[in-house]
Amino acid sequence: MNTKEKMRLDVKWATRQRLQYIEIMAWYAGGVTRSDVARAFGLSDPAATKDLKLYGDLAPGNLVYNHSVFGFVPAAGFAAVFADLAPAGVLPVIAANLAVANGPYGDTRVYGVPTASLPLPARLPGAPTLAQITRAIHGRRKLQVSYRSLSGRDSQGARILEPHTLVNTGLRWHVRAYSEDSCDFRDFVLSRIVAAECLDAPAESGEQYDDDWVEWVSLQLVPHRGLDAPRRESLLLDYGASGEVIEVKVRRALLGYVLQRLGVDTTPDHSLNPNACQLMLLNRDEIEPFAAWAFS
Repeated sequence: MNTKEKMRLDVKWATRQRLQYIEIMAWYAGGVTRSDVARAFGLSDPAATKDLKLYGDLAPGNLVYNHSVFGFVPAAGFAAVFADLAPAGVLPVIAANLAVANGPYGDTRVYGVPTASLPLPARLPGAPTLAQITRAIHGRRKLQVSYRSLSGRDSQGARILEPHTLVNTGLRWHVRAYSEDSCDFRDFVLSRIVAAECLDAPAESGEQYDDDWVEWVSLQLVPHRGLDAPRRESLLLDYGASGEVIEVKVRRALLGYVLQRLGVDTTPDHSLNPNACQLMLLNRDEIEPFAAWAFS
């Protein structure tokens, strides 16, 4: 291990966050300035200059100074050293306006890139209720909840759950938990939990006992047959398919949500409007037993 590699490994976490920001800004905004770093982290100009110099020392030749922007731009051979520049990881960071854990920064765009999202209802419980749920997950303890089920079954009665994971479906949050009432693992929508208490009793189950959670399957999707050839080809490109089939690997417990989120036509004869449901499911027989509600 050479000296520079050792220096990279020895960088403290707080400093590493700033170096990651420098790389993301340089690559995705096209340049990074001393003012960018100072504003994003609440630093003085000299401190920001020090970070930029440190980056140059640890990744020599990665950035070059450009007088027209009064900052640094990626060199021709730029290669990330500290940040994961994959779009799947970077876009949520830019959308959340996060440079460090204590963001966001309000109307100040720390990456200089405007973003927007759908104005969907929050569908979340209050902070005290959520805290009891997350404490139970973190401490691997039982959780007593009052839950308003849409079916109305025992909606006012207390339930004892053993939660193991929070899940964001894109439309709502739910907690995956073992229910002592039904003796199985189920999904409980956070906004329907009207009261919760983290108990002292340890949870006896965990995600390793949740078969539908630990088992993964592959959704086999294709563009809807009701679309013309150019649109089917565009969809394959859109989803990054390497062939004629779009494969999505997913936990069995999340199958129905993925089908719902992608707007897949799950009817036996694929009779839904192809402009609204652009994908069809090939391996229905394999998937339906684990997501029956998505096939009704």
